[in-house]
Amino acid sequence: MPRAKPSATAPTSVPTPALASRRRATGRVTLSDVAQAAGVSPITVSRALRGERAVDPGLVERVQAAVAKLGYVPDPAARALASQRSSHVAVLIPMLSNALFVDVLEAVQRTLRPAGFQTLIGVTHYDEGEEEQLLREQLMHRPAGLIVTGLDHSPGTRQLMAQSRVPCVHLMDLPTAPLAAPLHCVGFSQREAGAALTRHLLAQGRRRIAFAGAQLDPRTLQRLEGWRAELQQAGLHSPTLEWLNPAPSSLALGGQMLEQIMGQMPPVDAIFFCNDDLAQGALLAALRLGLAVPERVAIAGFNDLTGSDQMSPPLTTVRTPRSQIGEAAARMLLQLMRGETPASARVDLGFEVVHRASS
Repeated sequence: MPRAKPSATAPTSVPTPALASRRRATGRVTLSDVAQAAGVSPITVSRALRGERAVDPGLVERVQAAVAKLGYVPDPAARALASQRSSHVAVLIPMLSNALFVDVLEAVQRTLRPAGFQTLIGVTHYDEGEEEQLLREQLMHRPAGLIVTGLDHSPGTRQLMAQSRVPCVHLMDLPTAPLAAPLHCVGFSQREAGAALTRHLLAQGRRRIAFAGAQLDPRTLQRLEGWRAELQQAGLHSPTLEWLNPAPSSLALGGQMLEQIMGQMPPVDAIFFCNDDLAQGALLAALRLGLAVPERVAIAGFNDLTGSDQMSPPLTTVRTPRSQIGEAAARMLLQLMRGETPASARVDLGFEVVHRASS
């Protein structure tokens, strides 16, 4: 008896024996399964799932419907093996508890996700050795790109970056001198920002301006350099005005530092705190102690963190473009990952001294 021919109207969502066998063997729904269910090619599925704009919206809807029906979850390891790159970007930041870096991360992810990239976050805790180990581990996953904080890295970290040939963008810092090898970086001059805030305090008639620094990471020390240079130029610098504590920056530490500094003789008439959380803690302590701000002492911070404009009195600070830095760094990295040359390897987004009632 002749074998019946298969119906020409058989639904394309029925998997072939080969596909069904492979699915049973691996336990995973494959990209080819989704393609067959949607009636499109596997490359169309891949492009649709990456969010590429060139894919027709109707095809995207069919792919998404097939993904939902089959419960498909992309295999990033298989994708990396097939394309010789992964779909994730490694991002190294010093702290997650600092709102500064939360804002940066949100902007990075908001920019990378529409292009089909996910972020793999590593927290270095301001430790060069920990940063080097994290980078070594993340490079094992063959990231498509790297975003790292700052320009100060251990020799081992710099060697790993160079040997990996993975596109990399540095954020928050800008080089202060020509480098042996060009780096792609997005940020602003921490040193000039520290100098600008010091000039503001000098213009308000302050002459005994203390610098209160915590954590003592490279960016804090650059702000210290800017403060020091301005006071030296004005003939007002004294080492006794430098109050440096390696402990993590916090509200509690800011209050403690205020009490210590205000006990100094001759008395200070302004304090430049290296970060807003220290300055916010100092303002709260001043209220508790009955210390008049700014009549007795002016207080200023850095970064314009959430709540600084709501303090009593509102805090004078330096507004830094954290979200813009994250977005610009991610856009630059996307160009590098596509093999394009950015218009400039060094993007300076500047800063703004925000004068409020605390100074």
